[in-house]
Amino acid sequence: MDKYPSQKRAVQYLYPAIDPFDTRMIEVGDGHTIYVEQCGNPQGIPVIVLHGGPGGGCSPAMRRYFDPKVYRTVLFDQRGCGRSRPHASVEANTTWHLVSDIERIRTDLDIDKAVVFGGSWGATLSLIYAISHPEAVSHLVLRGVFMMTQAELDWFYGGGAGQFWPEPWARFSDLIPKDERGDMIAAYHQRLFSGDHQTETRYARAWSGWENALASVYSSGQGGEAPGEYARAFARLENHYFTNRGFLEHDGWILDNAQVLKGIPGVIVQGRYDMICPPVRAWELARAWPDCDLRMIRNAGHALSEPGISAELVRVMDGIAESFA
Repeated sequence: MDKYPSQKRAVQYLYPAIDPFDTRMIEVGDGHTIYVEQCGNPQGIPVIVLHGGPGGGCSPAMRRYFDPKVYRTVLFDQRGCGRSRPHASVEANTTWHLVSDIERIRTDLDIDKAVVFGGSWGATLSLIYAISHPEAVSHLVLRGVFMMTQAELDWFYGGGAGQFWPEPWARFSDLIPKDERGDMIAAYHQRLFSGDHQTETRYARAWSGWENALASVYSSGQGGEAPGEYARAFARLENHYFTNRGFLEHDGWILDNAQVLKGIPGVIVQGRYDMICPPVRAWELARAWPDCDLRMIRNAGHALSEPGISAELVRVMDGIAESFA
């Protein structure tokens, strides 16, 4: 019998819901103001949570992976999404702006070193931040590793994943004329940045719907329809970052710099059947990072809410807490 028979049971592995003890808006320059919150124990082990997307924003459920008696959990909405402003803006919004924002938060909150916890794009950003500021990271905890490579973009937006999920792929691709389907990121870019709010929202829902449909191993392939303003920020920011290849110097930049992670203990929790971020990238990273423990979760896909993923992430964070005791 499957140990995690229903996606709905994921919540049983989490800590009880909790409210922040501190919320603030931080002006980070370039016209951007970002939302930041702190939860748990103000004197606890600092953990900085990096959400996915880009453009996903943080949610109350993300607070629940950390023992509130032990951890001082910091969450924030990255530029352009969630409660940060301006909404859906791609101006002065690059990976390096986000790395600078994390540093600003860390120093504003007087944090010396932190556990950095991120999934999907949050794992990408965690790795880039740790490579850029290894002295500020005590541990890395990653889920659904995305390495921001052309191969990954080709897999997800070039029809690879669509071979397994032809119905949602058709919904995603049929909106684009056949002569533009050779570069779906570029085709959607035209429409997501058309200047017409209604057009942008329509294509943003299709963009986010394609990703949502494949997130869980339990998915029916429908994915649901995201609220318009959420979808617009999510799709515009993702497309902006992917169009610019994550603003990295070259393809494969993370793996090429993985040696910088030496000495930083890390855990990767990866769904064996992750259709969005194929497990081979997590495996390649683990091979290049000797201080990393790769944990493949059977019967799990990409989503944070997968029962096996949630259970393992809580287990990992509890284990780190014990190491500090």
